[in-house]
Amino acid sequence: MKLYSDENFPLRTVFELRKLDHDVLTAADDEQANLAIPDAEVLRRATELGRAVITLDRLDFKRLHNKNPVHSGIIICTEDSDRAGQARRISEKLEEFDTLENILVRVYRPSTNRPS
Repeated sequence: MKLYSDENFPLRTVFELRKLDHDVLTAADDEQANLAIPDAEVLRRATELGRAVITLDRLDFKRLHNKNPVHSGIIICTEDSDRAGQARRISEKLEEFDTLENILVRVYRPSTNRPS
């Protein structure tokens, strides 16, 4: 699947996703970084390119999906300092789908329940 990372998505995770053979275009690659582009425009651009947005901006993109569920896919992730692990979890989640068209996918970091 083709992915489009918004400008706030961790570049290290993008690199790890590419190592896992995912086609990831960043906002910077698309010359769309540092322009204060609204999330709705990021989603529109990704859809225009036939790519699913991958983002840490969960609330805004969830709202956009609920407002207009016609898009090339949205993958919302929680912040995770384990970038390689985050990429693996995203990759594993993507294996569950033939297409991401009009789908909102959630990828969470594992809980760290520690004994008190």
